[in-house]
Amino acid sequence: MGSRGPEPSSRVYIGGLPIDVTEREIEDLFSKYGRIVQMNVKTPPRPPAFAFVTYEDPRDAEDAIRERDGYDFGQGHVIRCELARGGQDTAREREQRRRQLGRRSEFRVEVSGLPRSASWQDLKDHMRKAGEVVFAEVDSRGVGVVEFASARDMNYAIDRLDDTEFRNPFDSAYVRIREVRGGGGGGGGYGGGGGGYGGGGGGGG
Repeated sequence: MGSRGPEPSSRVYIGGLPIDVTEREIEDLFSKYGRIVQMNVKTPPRPPAFAFVTYEDPRDAEDAIRERDGYDFGQGHVIRCELARGGQDTAREREQRRRQLGRRSEFRVEVSGLPRSASWQDLKDHMRKAGEVVFAEVDSRGVGVVEFASARDMNYAIDRLDDTEFRNPFDSAYVRIREVRGGGGGGGGYGGGGGGYGGGGGGGG
């Protein structure tokens, strides 16, 4: 029995790190919140670097995110911390998201080409240029789903935001937007990423 791994919700994504960051620096920042069972530092060809830290206890991951998200790492690097995407959400997380959501919409688009660092909050901030967003989600492949309050807002997003530049504090990319017809929202191919948005929840900045 003894080798059961930690739940996906105990894994923290840390973005916006300097390209020369070391594991020791990450450990110094994050070990105070609980026992770390795994750490991976990723240094892509161009900055910023990013890392994943997995805690033994999911509650420790939540504490680390609460305390370190927005932390000034120095030299102009403000890091972002969130639960890592990938794997399946636990039943508790899915239920939390349903409660947060409040409502869903049939006016749904798929957004492809998002950078790896994109979160559902980033996607929501980008897409609300077109109107009222009632749900946003990003999966581990860089594909997002956004639901609008009205067909007018959805059509405006397709018309004005397709093949435009998406930006967050870490990356930019040109994204493609298409309408998703039929099918239920949530779960399915988009259940792997953390996310969700209902009316007034979450906020960029």
